[in-house]
Amino acid sequence: MLTLLKLLKDGRFHSGQALGAALGISRSAVWKQLQHLEADLDLSIHKVRGRGYQLATPLTLLDPAEIASQARACIWPVMVFDSIDSTNAQALRSIDKGVVAPFIVLAERQTAGRGRRGRKWASPFAENIYYSLVLRIDGGMRQLEGLSLVVGLAVMQTLRESGVRGAGLKWPNDVLVGQKKIAGILLELVGDPADVCHVVLGVGVNVNMQATEEVDQQWTSMRLESGNTFDRNHLVASLGMMLQRYLNRHQESGFAAIQAEWEQNHLWQGCAVSLIAGVNQIDGIVMGIDRQGGLRLKVGNVEKVFNGGELSLRLRNDS
Repeated sequence: MLTLLKLLKDGRFHSGQALGAALGISRSAVWKQLQHLEADLDLSIHKVRGRGYQLATPLTLLDPAEIASQARACIWPVMVFDSIDSTNAQALRSIDKGVVAPFIVLAERQTAGRGRRGRKWASPFAENIYYSLVLRIDGGMRQLEGLSLVVGLAVMQTLRESGVRGAGLKWPNDVLVGQKKIAGILLELVGDPADVCHVVLGVGVNVNMQATEEVDQQWTSMRLESGNTFDRNHLVASLGMMLQRYLNRHQESGFAAIQAEWEQNHLWQGCAVSLIAGVNQIDGIVMGIDRQGGLRLKVGNVEKVFNGGELSLRLRNDS
């Protein structure tokens, strides 16, 4: 079925006879595959008598060779899957199988994409970036300090360089434009952080998505913000180079060297917020972050520090 999609991805009309000849199947079999494409991948296909079949919107599929050619100095191996449960889950399976880090897992679609706190991540086919980078960490808890915030900075800078100038950060793991989420980060750790472990840096970016009913919060996409469609291969290459730059800084100098830059780009700096921890709510003013990436919150007249995990931050109505 995906072989048929690759024949149609240019957005031009293709006759049923030509498609059948290319695939070695009958025209009726082509018709059945087209129906499956529409139903399974939620794609719109125009059918015009005498002209054939045409994708309503041309597709650019992820291509490891194209990504490598654009990434220049970034040489992390890339695996691309047409459809998997989630790139983080696939990354964890690859670690179990002994795949040597670093490496990147990408997918055209996720059937069980996940955000923080178990939330579903909308993952339509060939519209966004679903990305997991696996790193091996040898005996250094310091290398994990503030790591999700470092990844958020790299994602934000990639978006800005691609034309989404209003992108900013929300503690701990979101990238927003205004109050709308455009990207999120989910880190997962396996192994012993005090000895040898692997960390999966999961990144989801809304790129060309224009509509979905699967998101229960305010969201936006690069296309909605700019009015342009984006080449996801180019974006993946740009993200890889940006991540490499920030991860190198983090490894060499620790999170403290990046702390001020993160605070400068925190959209909720100085705002009145509510910090949700299970059934508990803590109201305060955002003062910044500490040298390990914890949130500094002024609660009453006392400054307290909170770390990630199952915490959720929300703006208060009086902010």
